[in-house]
Amino acid sequence: MEIIDTIRINFDDSALKIMNLSLAFMMFGVALDMSLKDFKRIVEFPKAVMIGLSSQLILLPIATLIFLYFWDPWVSISLGLVLVSVCPGGNVSNFAVHLAKGNAALSVTMTSVVTLSAIVITPTMFAFWAGFVPEADEILKKIHLDPVRIILIIVQLIFIPLVLGMAASHYFPKIIAKIKKPIKTLSIIIFAAFIIGSLLGNYENIINHLHYVFLIVIVHNIMAFIIGYFWASAWKLEERDRRAISIETGIQNAGLGLILIFNFFDGIGGMTLVAAWWGIWDLISSFSLSLFWSRKMP
Repeated sequence: MEIIDTIRINFDDSALKIMNLSLAFMMFGVALDMSLKDFKRIVEFPKAVMIGLSSQLILLPIATLIFLYFWDPWVSISLGLVLVSVCPGGNVSNFAVHLAKGNAALSVTMTSVVTLSAIVITPTMFAFWAGFVPEADEILKKIHLDPVRIILIIVQLIFIPLVLGMAASHYFPKIIAKIKKPIKTLSIIIFAAFIIGSLLGNYENIINHLHYVFLIVIVHNIMAFIIGYFWASAWKLEERDRRAISIETGIQNAGLGLILIFNFFDGIGGMTLVAAWWGIWDLISSFSLSLFWSRKMP
């Protein structure tokens, strides 16, 4: 076992349940801005949506494996980056795209499609791409990845809150219009506070071992933004679409990654540190990029 995997984050069953509830509430808040028309937009601009989805769901995992081949980190760190790369987009991506003067409608559509499809895509794609990580067999054999249980967890934490949020927004539009902003803000604050509190509770472990993943997460995240932008550029999409696809590719739901790591990988050190640092760093990077773009009209 690698040195980094000897650490164990203090995270008991009750803490995991609270984290699950926090993520579910956050996804409910995200769903208040979603509607069926977001899926209908696929027909309105199919080219941009397909290019964006291919960037996020295909190019990013492939690029991640190539990146890991050259960087050659410890196996658990590699698996952590692969898992993050197949998680759905993060909940702040729509706001970041809006701030960046990108195509917000395209961003919402991509978020909606990828988040709902995460029920199947996240577990199946991780099982597939993880098979290409060198020397990962030893870790994967110790862990029984029950696809049914993974799907049930994602249904509970993402699908049900999204359906409830979209239904509430559809049937009670006047009420939701008044409360959705504070609900979204509160849900993000609760989830972020819980993650930060958990990290502070493991301050010594994280400070002593963060250097193992600090730089590789930053480089991987920047690579994701670049892939999204230049893939959209290669297809000659307009600048607003390029910005949206770049941010959607660069922001991943590391919170879901953490939950899967604690449920199925026993909180293994390398994977946990990758997801925890990614969740913090991609907020910093996405808002920095958005602020930069906000000063430049498309």
